Amino acid sequence: MISFIIPAHDEERLLAGTLAAIDAAARRLALPFEIVVVDDSSTDRTGAIAREHGARVIHVRHRQIAATRNAGARAASGEMLTFVDADTIVTDEVVRAAVRAMQEGAVGGGSAFRFDGRLPLYGRVLQAVAVPLYRAAGLASGCFLFCTRQAFLATGGFDEDMFGAEEAAMSRALRRCGRFVVLREAVTTSGRKLRAHSGREVLGTMVRLAVSGGRSIRRREGLDIWYGERRPDPEPEAGSACGSER
Repeated sequence: MISFIIPAHDEERLLAGTLAAIDAAARRLALPFEIVVVDDSSTDRTGAIAREHGARVIHVRHRQIAATRNAGARAASGEMLTFVDADTIVTDEVVRAAVRAMQEGAVGGGSAFRFDGRLPLYGRVLQAVAVPLYRAAGLASGCFLFCTRQAFLATGGFDEDMFGAEEAAMSRALRRCGRFVVLREAVTTSGRKLRAHSGREVLGTMVRLAVSGGRSIRRREGLDIWYGERRPDPEPEAGSACGSER
């Protein structure tokens, strides 16, 4: 069985599209599957929408992405785990490639990714740099990461001391367990943060995290891009056909 694990906080607008894409892709596999939505402190209809689309819903109050993903993994039944952000659209090709990689011996991996909608100039530059950089570094992006349950247990799961970059730490931990792959197939994730926040805010956060040597990642303060009050997407129609907030 393959388990799709979706952390979600106030994702009523985008979650339905994410679930529909996962269901459509998974039904084309010759494998049983389940979809587990981990509803983390939502105040909207996130949980109800998940149930309407046939997902199993787990309620937690972490407001911390690593702990929320780990809660989903503990509740899941599958031997193959795929973590998908609630604002991310998968395709048949990327799901099939992930399953094939695990069946052929990979302990885990990630995929290429692209942002939806129109992006500001800094967002386009960031996307152009990030995709090959993640591939060269052998890292999964936060919006799509997969691994076997055995490898997940061997790593101890996502590092719950981290409020960001937990997918990079998990990628490195999985690589120590065995073969880790970054697929050329791509998922599409929401570009809302890049549209709603300025380049100064986003790039400034990244620089601050790099300069701090990772210390800033171990507290929620200063990570408003992920944990602060959500700003409306200036291009709301971009997410209506697609579709995570932390």
